[in-house]
Amino acid sequence: MARGSEALIRSEADLLAHDDAIDRAVCGMSLAGPEKTRLAAEGAHDPTPTPYFVLQQLFEHFSFDDRSHLLDVGCNTGRVLAHFLREGYPGRATGVELDPQLAQVAQSWVAGHPNLRVLQDNVLGLDLSEYTDFYLFNPFDASVLVQFIEAVEAQVEHPATVVHMSDNGDTWWYLGRPGWSEMDSGKIQHYRNARGFPVTIYEDPQHFTVWRFDPAAR
Repeated sequence: MARGSEALIRSEADLLAHDDAIDRAVCGMSLAGPEKTRLAAEGAHDPTPTPYFVLQQLFEHFSFDDRSHLLDVGCNTGRVLAHFLREGYPGRATGVELDPQLAQVAQSWVAGHPNLRVLQDNVLGLDLSEYTDFYLFNPFDASVLVQFIEAVEAQVEHPATVVHMSDNGDTWWYLGRPGWSEMDSGKIQHYRNARGFPVTIYEDPQHFTVWRFDPAAR
């Protein structure tokens, strides 16, 4: 999808079609998934692909190099991995998805890309020590989030960056924990095309917070 086509986006439907076209150009398929999760009983939230314009903004907070390894927590069908591939970032990216059907879709298109990987698993069962960066878009309930934060603290022995976005921010679960520092925060609700035309994308503002975890500061 040509990047100059952003000027033509004047509605949410236009943006969804634009993102779908990028999906197909990068992955050879649409990454649109179900609107509702099948695993709510396990704390999972509804799968929501992050729009590319949001990823473009949030990924400015990562500093990838050849040693970087990003983990997309709750990767759905792999939109974050598609963005990683499209932008040509150095390093590697892994997605973890609890839903076997969604993970299978993501696994089908990442095959052949040696810097990408998708795991069908519960993130709480992973070894997090290899990851330098984490991306979360409201993947699960607060009780699971706290366990995830505790797992990072217990396993990651190097500085790591966490970008977390959700409709309520989930900021308070990180606050006051030794080793964590807030680097940036903000909210996203509207898209503005190349001519400045505003398009409402989220009914409620989506808050994001960028955290730096430094185990040496604990």
